[in-house]
Amino acid sequence: MSTSYAVNCFKGYILLSLIILLCTGYVYRVNSKRAADDPQKRDYHPAAIPMSLAWPVFALARILLFSLKALIYGVFLILFAAALVVIRKPFLFIWLNKAVTKIGTLFLKANTFLIRAFFPQTNPNTI
Repeated sequence: MSTSYAVNCFKGYILLSLIILLCTGYVYRVNSKRAADDPQKRDYHPAAIPMSLAWPVFALARILLFSLKALIYGVFLILFAAALVVIRKPFLFIWLNKAVTKIGTLFLKANTFLIRAFFPQTNPNTI
């Protein structure tokens, strides 16, 4: 039963893709015949014509990607709300403070070493 609908959808896709392909080819041909100094002339790539056949793939990918993002966002909201209720101790902030302090200290030591190695301090009394 669903294969008959798939055949009809495929025929509709072929017909619509053919119409879109013809329209893009016609616009490309008309645009290429315009004068170089014409303000309406655009710089279209020739590969844009056959790429017009891929419109349903891009549309389906956009719909699926949006659905996946919405699902992940919903799961994140539920888990975050549950974590706020269940976990009362702010262990995350304590761990984050330790990690940031350690990384910051390492970078400050390394940068100070590099500055002193390449720009030695001069004694103002000897000048």
